[in-house]
Amino acid sequence: MISMVQTANTNNVTRRYLVEEERDVPINRGMLHGLWALTNRELKKWYKVPVLLFLSIIQPIIWLGLFGKAMNFGALFTGTSFNIPGLNIPKSTLDLIAKQAMLSTFGTTDYFSFLAVGMLSFIILFTAMFSGMSIVWDRRFGFLDKLLSTPVARGSIIMGKVLSSVIRSLAQAAIVLIVAVLLGMDTSKLTVAGLAGTFAAMFLMAMGLSALFLMLALRSTDWQSQMAIMNLLNLPLLFASNALFPSKLMPAWLQVVTKLNPVSYATDAGRQLLLGSPGFAPLGFDFLFLVAFAALFSGFGIFLSWRYLSR
Repeated sequence: MISMVQTANTNNVTRRYLVEEERDVPINRGMLHGLWALTNRELKKWYKVPVLLFLSIIQPIIWLGLFGKAMNFGALFTGTSFNIPGLNIPKSTLDLIAKQAMLSTFGTTDYFSFLAVGMLSFIILFTAMFSGMSIVWDRRFGFLDKLLSTPVARGSIIMGKVLSSVIRSLAQAAIVLIVAVLLGMDTSKLTVAGLAGTFAAMFLMAMGLSALFLMLALRSTDWQSQMAIMNLLNLPLLFASNALFPSKLMPAWLQVVTKLNPVSYATDAGRQLLLGSPGFAPLGFDFLFLVAFAALFSGFGIFLSWRYLSR
């Protein structure tokens, strides 16, 4: 039913433009023409089906509730796990050792808070990953053919999908952050400016990743091929980053990879701003890298849409 309504709306738009051309009425062919309409069309697929929102955030919440709480690294230095026969260490000393070890390793006193910020990047990555699928389905169902017959700029087609992906991912990240706070995330360093800066970093990462996955889907007509590409890229982007584990403890060759990964810089900025943790890069460099990443791939996406986006 939704596809029939969308097709009818597209036909009406096409007929209107044809009538205007016959009457020599000036048509808006600017880059921003139709951008919000296309963005809202993508968002309707999400906010009109609440179950999709639930399913999209349940996985990071499970990671937070199970993995984050189960991986209690602080217990390695306290309680029975650190008792040595014949050596009686006071509990206060054990607690101090655990606190210093966690601070030096994770930049915070508990692994759950460390992971919670990583889960924000997790949800951004997986939401952006599916942005390319929408253009595959639009091509298969014929909507893209009709859209390309209108004066809407091809760059607007791509940016509409990018913006919808960014809005969805940021909304889901906000929900995950609220859940993390309720489950015990450290909020002693939490500020409004820190929140704003964190979501600015997440915005840049979401824009760059969404544009990247859309670029990979521009010529794709097979959803199975697109899924294979997504599965090929998502694990390296997640595990070759500092989202789940500190990069300084990784092998030297893998540390080089993490320094080229945009997920690492968005996560690093979030931990510095939300937890007050020392970063593996200066905060200004984190944002500089993310701005360059978002601008580069958004620009490439618009350029390639003009060159390769076809019926």
